[in-house]
Parts: sequence; structure tokens; C-alpha cells
Amino acid sequence: MQDLRLVRSLELPDCYIGAGYIRNYIWDDLHGFTRRELHSDIDVVYFDAADLREERDYELEQELCTATGNTKWSVKNQARMHLRNGDMPYHSTEDALRVWPEQVTAIGVQLHEGDQMKICAPYGLEDLYALVVRKSPAFLDAAYYNERVCKKNWQQHWPKLTIVRA
Repeated sequence: MQDLRLVRSLELPDCYIGAGYIRNYIWDDLHGFTRRELHSDIDVVYFDAADLREERDYELEQELCTATGNTKWSVKNQARMHLRNGDMPYHSTEDALRVWPEQVTAIGVQLHEGDQMKICAPYGLEDLYALVVRKSPAFLDAAYYNERVCKKNWQQHWPKLTIVRA
């Protein structure tokens, strides 16, 4: 909640904490594990077509690192990420999440005033809570997906997972 409040204070448009930070928290809970720090970064994603500067993302990362003492923050404006991914321009953060490799990674959470959470999950939450990992339909590189899930070695950390190969 503290991280969600901090990200909310940035007042970025269409902004979420997402990916492994959320996914791993849920998987830990479903496995009965106490919260572990099994993430390589804390993904903050937002959509602002009016300011595509990469420097802005870096400045925001530094602000978050300074505020928390945690160097794992990663901030990315999804209005720019289609260029890196070789896709057509995205229209929103949710549109960008659709092309993330796994359905269970394509998830974000934002905190509204009054600490009400909003979840962005273009493929729903069923796979997340069923502990199933599968390729997102809009992510077209099956070989990359298969290599990624193998390299991540998620079943070692969460043995109840079912990983569906593409």
C-alpha cells in the first residue's frame, strides 16, 4: 500500500504498478509464503502521449528510489514503448499490457483517493489465481515466451504453477 500511495502521488496519467511486483505477491500468498522480494524491478507503467521523453522516466525512477531507498524502480511511459517493441502505437496502458509476454504478467494496480484499488488486467485474473502461466494472445513471439518462462525458473520458487508452453 505504501508503494501504491507513493506512485499515486506522482499524479501520472493512466498509471499502475504492474507485472511481477503484483504477480509475485499473489503467487506468494497462494503458496502460503510470507512476502518475499523475488522481483528484479518494480514496474511503474503510465500513458502520456504528450511527454515521450525517456529522461522523464529516469527522473521519476530517481524520485522513487530516493523516497524509498529501493533501487529496483522501473518507470516506463507506454505511449513510447511501441517503438521498442516494433508494434503499432498503443492507445492506453491497458492496450500496452495486452502485448506483454504472459497473461499473468499483464496486470497493473493503481490506488485512487480513499485507497480504493483499480485493477487493469486485459486478460482477467483467472490465470493469476489458478496459478497458470500462458502466453498472451497478442504476444506473437512464442520462442521468446518459451525461453523467458524457462529462464525465469518460476516453478522453482512457486511449485504449484502450471506453465503452458506456446
